[in-house]
Amino acid sequence: MSTDRPRVDLSRFDNSWYVIGAGPVKRALWYFTNALFFINPLFPFRSPKPAILRLFGAKVGRGVVIHPGVNIKFPWKLRIGDHVWIGQRAWLDNIDRLTIHDNVVISQGAMVIQGSHDYKKVDYPTLHKPVVLEEGSWVGAGAIVTLGVTMKDHAVLAAGSVATKDLEPYMIYQGNPAQPVRERIIEPKQG
Repeated sequence: MSTDRPRVDLSRFDNSWYVIGAGPVKRALWYFTNALFFINPLFPFRSPKPAILRLFGAKVGRGVVIHPGVNIKFPWKLRIGDHVWIGQRAWLDNIDRLTIHDNVVISQGAMVIQGSHDYKKVDYPTLHKPVVLEEGSWVGAGAIVTLGVTMKDHAVLAAGSVATKDLEPYMIYQGNPAQPVRERIIEPKQG
């Protein structure tokens, strides 16, 4: 192992510049609330979850369904539109603003990861950017949306895929990194 090259030094890590957006009491209350009512698979009730999120500063629309096992980092950085579905074990690691528009689906085990680290710097500083899931977009089961990504109107990220850049409207993306594979065609409702 060469010692003449720069090396990461985590003892120099300093996150003091990062604004969490809530004081220690609110963060502690959210930690326990999240553990009891959201992450906990033994709390199967969906209907109180939007109201609980609102109590902690989230903007949540009508008809939102949040299944058991969902982990939400900071509700005060969360905006959810109407008729959004969030599946079991989804992880919203929203250390930055997360905007979820109307009629979005985040399937089971999917992750929205809004933080990372600058691996080029010796002190490994935190990076974070907003994520936007526009109307009708769908994050498939086990898929990952990374920091700074916008899933545009009705875009689909297929199961197990990883979005590292914006997804265009009405396109289906697959793979790691996700690539467009075909157009999303929505059939009009019959009868």
